[in-house]
Amino acid sequence: MDYLYDGSFDGLLTCIYYHYYQEAADGIYARESYQPSLLVESGLVCSNPDYAARVYKAIEEKISEAALARVYYAFLSSCPGKENIILNYLRLGFRMGSKIDFYHSHPQVHPLHKIACQVTREVHRFLGLLRFADQGKFLYASLAPDHDILPLIADHFAERLAGERWVIHDQKRNGAIVYDGQTSPEKKPYPQRRWYLIDLDTVPASFLPEEDGYQELWKLYFTEISINSRRNPRLQAQFIPHRYRQHLVEFQASRNGFRLAENAALPLIRRE
Repeated sequence: MDYLYDGSFDGLLTCIYYHYYQEAADGIYARESYQPSLLVESGLVCSNPDYAARVYKAIEEKISEAALARVYYAFLSSCPGKENIILNYLRLGFRMGSKIDFYHSHPQVHPLHKIACQVTREVHRFLGLLRFADQGKFLYASLAPDHDILPLIADHFAERLAGERWVIHDQKRNGAIVYDGQTSPEKKPYPQRRWYLIDLDTVPASFLPEEDGYQELWKLYFTEISINSRRNPRLQAQFIPHRYRQHLVEFQASRNGFRLAENAALPLIRRE
């Protein structure tokens, strides 16, 4: 039996529940991308928050909190077949318990660890690479990550920019995080409001006039602190891949005659 779900984490965990309490799953697949087969029966599983909560708690208690985090990170990845990688990992995990993560080279453990590490690496990159622009009523940042990392970076920016209203827009997936600032800015420590994950397929039309000046200053700073004799484009590309640079101010063309940051001496990464 192939179980089909709606693409949500609750839906995936509900399929895991059905695997143990209804009928063993041959595979778990997102409904919208599933290719039917004449040889395998399939069935649509509706998300059940109660069943999902039971599986969530079982992973946490019978395996470990770290295993639960890895499963969630793997779910947020863009890796094909991630659902079955998670299923195979949990099958083994419920038998072995917390020691499963010591078997790094096991064929049912290594793929999930690898995916979780890829997502973790991208999260850390964007905590430093994300650039905000002043839209007037809120700060706006755009990105197009390889994986669906918005839920993983939201808490960081809600704490770091706790007193600001901001939007972080994933243009690849047409989604965004919205945070509306503090409930009572006159009190300390500031109470943090919740952030919200929404659908968003449009980009703000314009920003404050002063924003262009700030961006030009940042490009000029990026260019002028470079040291020509210590250029290392290959090393910089390891830390700032080219696919991320379309959303970085310092790698965009200058409007006021400054040298392009793309042609600068690449000052941010140096080899000592």
